[in-house]
Amino acid sequence: MSDILCAALTRDTPRLDIRGATCQSLQPPKLLGTGVDTLMCCGTQFGKPCPISDKWTGYNLDVFSLPNHYCDDLECVFIPHGVIVDRIERLANDIMKDIGDNQITVLCVLKGGYKFCADLVEQIKNLSRNSERFISMRVDFIRLRSYCNDKSTEDLQIIGGEDLSKLTGKNVLIVEDVVGTGRTMEVLLSHLEEYKPKMVKVASLLVKRSANNKYRPDYIGFEIPNIFVVGYALDYNEHFRDLHHICVINEKGKEKYKV
Repeated sequence: MSDILCAALTRDTPRLDIRGATCQSLQPPKLLGTGVDTLMCCGTQFGKPCPISDKWTGYNLDVFSLPNHYCDDLECVFIPHGVIVDRIERLANDIMKDIGDNQITVLCVLKGGYKFCADLVEQIKNLSRNSERFISMRVDFIRLRSYCNDKSTEDLQIIGGEDLSKLTGKNVLIVEDVVGTGRTMEVLLSHLEEYKPKMVKVASLLVKRSANNKYRPDYIGFEIPNIFVVGYALDYNEHFRDLHHICVINEKGKEKYKV
């Protein structure tokens, strides 16, 4: 994968453009008259997220294959699957450089993190097979519940997972789907501290830009506006996990599937 991943969009032909030059803010023609001038710009510095502009309003649904039963419930395709896969490959490289030659316990946060976790672990395994460094991984699962509809609640439930005392003295990599307010992850980290792991790192596919979010994971896929997204295992009341891409749900979809 190129050192720099840029995705730009023209009016006529949506395309993903992977470039090897310094990535500046891209300014392609506006998309469908919406005033969009930037999708994303990824730097090469270790640990830096791939930011998506607040002005980005996504790809038209018509240019991707989507389940028919969801088409009326979505606003746009926000991050195409191919871009997600390329970004995870880069995260795997960063993790290998940072904590390679270690045995780690990957703690996957269900349910939204399972797809990201599976793809990230696979990429790390591929790197381990084809380089002098390695990461030996054991995978465990934990479930956190803090959302009702599209709102984060004050109540956090920690469900499942094997006996967390097994994490004592271990290197732990928490794999999360999205960090919204950061409160959920801070509570989980505080809970894990009781078991005295040797090291804890956090990888999150998405981090939302929000005045309320002060927490920054160690490895970040994309930094996105404070909007509610679905797909790639991210759900809205258990719906939309089967979407291939990350999409923005519309108001009709929220009303249709609210509880």
